[in-house]
Amino acid sequence: MSSQDSQDIETATTAIESAPDTKTRRYDRQLRLWAATGQSALESSRVLLISGSATSTSILKNLVLPGIGHFTILDHAKVSHSDAGNNFFLEGYNSIGKSRAEEAVQLLGELNDSVEGRADTRTLGSILKAHPEWITSFTIVIAHNLDHTLLNELSALLWKDAKYPPLVVVRSAGFLADFYIQFHEHTIIESHSEISPSLRIDKPFPALREHALSLEFDKMDSTEHGHIPYVVILVRALEDWKKSHGGSLPKSYEERQQFKKGVLALKVKGDEENFDEAETQAYRCWTETKVPSEITALFSDPALFIEAMDSNQSPFFHLLAALKEYTEQCDTHTLPLTSTLPDMKSDTHNYIHLQRLYKTRAEEERQVFKSYLRVPVDDAMVDSFVKNAHALVVLRGKPWGTFDEDKAALGESLSTMPKETCIHLALSALSLLQAGDTSVSPSAESIRAKIQSIVGQYTELPDEADDAIGEIARAPFSELPNTAAFLGGMVAQEVIKMITKQYVPVRGYCVIDLIETCTGTIGA
Repeated sequence: MSSQDSQDIETATTAIESAPDTKTRRYDRQLRLWAATGQSALESSRVLLISGSATSTSILKNLVLPGIGHFTILDHAKVSHSDAGNNFFLEGYNSIGKSRAEEAVQLLGELNDSVEGRADTRTLGSILKAHPEWITSFTIVIAHNLDHTLLNELSALLWKDAKYPPLVVVRSAGFLADFYIQFHEHTIIESHSEISPSLRIDKPFPALREHALSLEFDKMDSTEHGHIPYVVILVRALEDWKKSHGGSLPKSYEERQQFKKGVLALKVKGDEENFDEAETQAYRCWTETKVPSEITALFSDPALFIEAMDSNQSPFFHLLAALKEYTEQCDTHTLPLTSTLPDMKSDTHNYIHLQRLYKTRAEEERQVFKSYLRVPVDDAMVDSFVKNAHALVVLRGKPWGTFDEDKAALGESLSTMPKETCIHLALSALSLLQAGDTSVSPSAESIRAKIQSIVGQYTELPDEADDAIGEIARAPFSELPNTAAFLGGMVAQEVIKMITKQYVPVRGYCVIDLIETCTGTIGA
């Protein structure tokens, strides 16, 4: 491999002046989604996929292409005629009778030569008994249409320790499917929230306030006047308002309308879009900059208790503890300022000057934030945490199967989301009926009876149950290529979220109905 090919993603994405290397060109689009940190997490991940079915290989296809580090297919089955007909990662008729795992690994490996693939033809049962630590060595485990008894054993194993990998359970039959992610705790710094961080216009930092007050709008030429950033316009207008209103902000509807008219009155030409933009963004002046309620709720997380912090190895909660202390101690009681500015009507000179003001202040506040840290944390992680402090997420999951054991929750779900719940229950009934013998072909009556035993004999099933039961009874073993492809994309997307710890993964059971082409989530 040449030196250019071996250049890491971090270097390639920050060295703007140099030409992108082979790896960066290959992953260019996805780097725009999860950047170098996400790509690094993917490249160091090890994925275990239990089953070499069409759905399983479709999931792996969407993980191999973006560049996971390693995958293992655990499957002792041989390729059947039905496998050859619905799995695109087999050699058709030529694969029949051969190891399904080995055949699939060979073709999946051709998609990305930087990904290591391995086939394992042992049975899951033997590994659970003799070498359970092998399973827990992976980053994430995915199981498709696994026998109910083995699935419960696998789920119990991976739930024993919070350090063990998440488990993604995927079930499908015909045009219906669902999947669930079992995990203890999942912290997200880069959630990519659509909510932008505050520009702190209502609480301007000294340098921003001084800059806004130093400008003499009436002495500027028309070109310069038409390129004042709206942030500066609003800070100046708000300071002028407070001088004439006893230091108070616009409160009533009438006052806010009066403030907006005052902003537009500052125009010297009718086509000054920056003042129109300031009028549109005027709500920022009376919207108080404070710690978002979602972040305030995190400050009460049990993981921040003193006894928990002493044993907690996760840098996330040490950063969160520092953030809590920072917001309590700083004068404005706000989150640290971010240097990121939105696009706005301005010229290069004014925009860069404003950006420097924010960047300088953000760096000052970052240093103050770091002073509250009680343990050493990598600077890159600190930077990312401060930048995304307004949209941090902490998720806590439940073991697989908990929802089906809660009759009250099932009853409520049947009343609020009947179709999705009935599909889920029909798949659960199929799994229970085939426990120990996946060749069992259940009747519609046996599926209904099993569903009734899950929800309780006195719970009335909605009309939507008939459609779900009918489809499961019609095709209990059917693995359709279009269902496999759709599931492959959806599950891989959620797996990538879990591995990269970016974006917020689906919670609860994601139910897919490709008869009516819709999805929904239940049991969150």
